[in-house]
Amino acid sequence: MRYPVGRPAKAAAALILVLTLAAAACGVRPLPNNLLQVSGGDPAQGKLAIERYGCGSCHQINGISGANGVVGPPLSGIGSRGTVAGVLANTPQNMVNWIQHPQQIVPGNAMPDMGVSQQDATNIAAYLYTLK
Repeated sequence: MRYPVGRPAKAAAALILVLTLAAAACGVRPLPNNLLQVSGGDPAQGKLAIERYGCGSCHQINGISGANGVVGPPLSGIGSRGTVAGVLANTPQNMVNWIQHPQQIVPGNAMPDMGVSQQDATNIAAYLYTLK
């Protein structure tokens, strides 16, 4: 038996295509286990940057020695969450922006602007997206 393809199915297919193209344009590349990868980011350098900036004093971060803070949320599985900071779609560019400018995005939140450089933020985001 054949089922006709109606408007909702066509609209859903079009939406999937648009989202796929938008994700590709934003530098989103799926990895095994549905993790995201950040264009130009180096997870190993991100791990070092996380340690240098002291992110673990506020966050629990897998793979970072002493990163057992409880002020901010634990960052395990951050790549599979729908949002960053509860307000931004979880995309690599939004993650980088949040890491660099949390007070501009959500003024008065608990995460301080740490003066993170563009490259360090890109590397940090790359590391965070490796977490399960």
